[in-house]
Amino acid sequence: MAAASPIAAEPNKNRSKSHCCYCSMQCGIELLRTDTDLGWEIKASPDFPVATGRLCQKGLHALGHVVHEERLLTPMRRQSFPSPGVPWVSASWDNALHDISSRLKSIQQRYGHDAVAVFGGGSLTNEVCYLLGKFTRVALQSKYVDYNGRYCMSSAAAAQNRAFGIDRGLNLPLDDIPLAKYIILAGTNIAECQPTMIPYLLDAKKQKAIIVTIDPRQTLTSKIADIHVNLQPGFDSVFVNGLLHVIIHEKLYDQSFVESHTTGFEEVRQAVEHFSPETVALYTGIPKEVTRTIARGFAKAETGIVLTARGLEQQINGVEHTLSYINLCLLTGKVGKPGCGFGPVTGQANGQGGREHGQKADQLPGYRMIDDPEARKHVAAVWGIEPEELPGKGVSAYELFDKIHDGEIKAMIILGSNPLVSSPNSARVAEALQKLELLVVSDMFETETAAYAHWLLPGSSFLEAEGTLTNLEGRVFHRPRAFQVPGEVMEDYKLIGKLAERLGRGQYFQYDSPEAVFEELCRASAGGKADYSGTCYVTISRN
Repeated sequence: MAAASPIAAEPNKNRSKSHCCYCSMQCGIELLRTDTDLGWEIKASPDFPVATGRLCQKGLHALGHVVHEERLLTPMRRQSFPSPGVPWVSASWDNALHDISSRLKSIQQRYGHDAVAVFGGGSLTNEVCYLLGKFTRVALQSKYVDYNGRYCMSSAAAAQNRAFGIDRGLNLPLDDIPLAKYIILAGTNIAECQPTMIPYLLDAKKQKAIIVTIDPRQTLTSKIADIHVNLQPGFDSVFVNGLLHVIIHEKLYDQSFVESHTTGFEEVRQAVEHFSPETVALYTGIPKEVTRTIARGFAKAETGIVLTARGLEQQINGVEHTLSYINLCLLTGKVGKPGCGFGPVTGQANGQGGREHGQKADQLPGYRMIDDPEARKHVAAVWGIEPEELPGKGVSAYELFDKIHDGEIKAMIILGSNPLVSSPNSARVAEALQKLELLVVSDMFETETAAYAHWLLPGSSFLEAEGTLTNLEGRVFHRPRAFQVPGEVMEDYKLIGKLAERLGRGQYFQYDSPEAVFEELCRASAGGKADYSGTCYVTISRN
């Protein structure tokens, strides 16, 4: 591996601003030049509107991996069969792009366009997420693109689409949390996984809010709870059905809201009919008094919020679990009002924006469905191609590896993700990676996935990549570039453009800046459910 060189700051700047890349709070950070070993110190930006002037430990130590001595600084290739431990040989960018593009062309000539897949990540900027989807469908003309967000938000996304018709993170601003009188935290350990959100919960407690945590474990989050429900995994819907049962049988639901703003009440009533607190106690061991107390407390509270996360969503019936909690909010009328709402706490830094603009196998930018003729017509016009040139719907992230095992996918490009670690059944994923004729990984280090790669390309860090991100509230931020890329590292959007050019499709990827990509993203998303067309890059970059 190439040794790291000192990272280069922008000329004449002793202070830079950026955003942390570790979670969907996207906390503001300031970098101050110091005489420390790293040369810089990270502190919280006091004027950042979301994180209340705080950083967690991840943010405070975010600089470490950017200047780490093992960071990759030049393209690396393997001349023999790739597997863990096989040495790398450094190469020039010209050699890397030529070899990769030549092999991609050869594979597609022999097996068809869909023989190449792209795997993205939820921490990439909106611009890079958008370009990955476009690159797959325009440069590679393949239907196979997806990203690691499938492993965290899919259940919540499916549930919200069924209930609300759109997949969002929170349907309330974070500032509403202190207004809630009753807060249920289900399958989420905010104190340890998203600690900069904790001040909002503590502010709610100061206002006498009741907090309920539902988790198999005692966590740091449960320590601030008034009630902790020690629920074993898999029984979330059983427990919530018990809450719904009490609310319906005791007529504690908001009849006016239910009649005016919901459908399906009778179906829910029938579904929960047999889930009395006594029955729930038999299944879960939760005392019937606890079920009744929480149901009555949430229903009678003037305002209330339910927040969920991966604990209940990443189960085989995660969609059902999430829908049950959504039903709890809808039944009690706690949606669309100050201090009320439902939200799955998004995990990755750009988990929201990452799934809005084309990384999902079945969607085009703006949450447009790829099999919708009007959606295809609109996006194709923005991209300068004919609608029939767009491929059809692909498969979800884990299914991509099934397609490798089936022999349909022969090459894969992975940008900003480590699927061997994040995917279930890692042994099967490793077997799939070894079957590929070509695996190209762009990252900052040799990850577990990159150990099976033919090419390992040096990726830019969050401090070196200007662009926009969308946080868990749906708030779009501009992330300025704090440092120049070190060594021979190439920014992600430039890498995508260069590779498209080598594939003979460079005319569709002529961008001179992330702003140019964002402006096209806005046009492509215009009229969709996630419509960014009213967003001005210059305006948000000033705020």
